[in-house]
Amino acid sequence: MASVLNDYLKKEQLLKQLQEELQELQGNSELKKELEFKERLQGLMTEHGKLARDVCEILDPSYRNTPAKSDKGVSKDGRKKRLLKVYKNPHTGEVVETRGGNHKVIQEWKAEFGNEEVVSWIVEERA
Repeated sequence: MASVLNDYLKKEQLLKQLQEELQELQGNSELKKELEFKERLQGLMTEHGKLARDVCEILDPSYRNTPAKSDKGVSKDGRKKRLLKVYKNPHTGEVVETRGGNHKVIQEWKAEFGNEEVVSWIVEERA
């Protein structure tokens, strides 16, 4: 029970610290200038029917030739990369990270505890 209280107090302290940092940033004149610039630029883009991509291409014609960020999730053979799934066994505390469903440990867990229960042990999925 004490660990839950300690965790709460740490997070409360972290929240106060972040609120103080946010207040400092809100008073920063450089931030105010950047926010004003962003608002004006978005207004101009809306007024002229342009997207951020269009503006980037106008300012840098080679922009279109750079690889798209979405290509990161594609393997060499053109297939979409599988999500990395992180499983945590609540009985042993063991953590397994895998992109495929054929992982030896995961298969053993599924044989012992059942597919539905093991799937419920997924604590994180990321690209």
